[in-house]
Amino acid sequence: MSKPSVAELRPVVHPAGVKDRRSGEHWAGRLYMREISLRWTRHLVNTRITPNQLTYLMVVAGVAAGAVLLVPGLAGAVLAALLIQFYLLLDCVDGEVARWRKQTSITGVYLDRVGHYLAEAALLVGFGVRAADVFRAEGASANWLWAFLGTVAALGAILIKAETDLVDVARSRSGLPAVKDEAAVPRSSGLALARRAAAALKFHRLVGGVEASLVILLVAVADAVHGGLFFTRLGVAVLAAIAVLQTLLHLVSILASSRLR
Repeated sequence: MSKPSVAELRPVVHPAGVKDRRSGEHWAGRLYMREISLRWTRHLVNTRITPNQLTYLMVVAGVAAGAVLLVPGLAGAVLAALLIQFYLLLDCVDGEVARWRKQTSITGVYLDRVGHYLAEAALLVGFGVRAADVFRAEGASANWLWAFLGTVAALGAILIKAETDLVDVARSRSGLPAVKDEAAVPRSSGLALARRAAAALKFHRLVGGVEASLVILLVAVADAVHGGLFFTRLGVAVLAAIAVLQTLLHLVSILASSRLR
């Protein structure tokens, strides 16, 4: 069976709205990864590889990105950033293969969400362990405070996703349809203004997988130039603070909106 062309794939695997989803499509997907993924998908749609197998591989890549941060120096940060890009690629490809074959499933959606939780948590925990200096480059023993802060950042990243996902759970159990984007706007004008300001700054995205991997790479470069782990530890502290603050603000935003009504 001949491989479909990119032109044949595009209208099927990228139906209207896929790239424009307000909360579902990552900026990197819209900017470049969806075009790269099409070139991969055309080689995979006629193979025996299933969409769920691609999702499992996505999870492995995401968790491995956190693990390779134990490699000291710039090499570990570069490997983590590359693995997160591979993770993002697979996150696009699994759905594209499923749509082309008409094999979309609830199981696939569930695995995809679990994969996002695991990958982002692993990356931030790995960042914290890296800052703890487990290889004792700066001291006689590891400083586990930084591992704790990395875990706090990971927990915050998971809770932010859970707060969003649990809206659909609560609505489903109450017999309500899935929430629409318009319902995300807080009913209070003050809260709506604060939400727009936060969305404009986009600081909350720094605890996401792609953004966090870029922060980790940036601070690793700074530490390679400066020496030591000062910038890595600063990055862990900043991401932990952002995760805690965003967890609280996101919860308030949901409760103040019409998403639970």
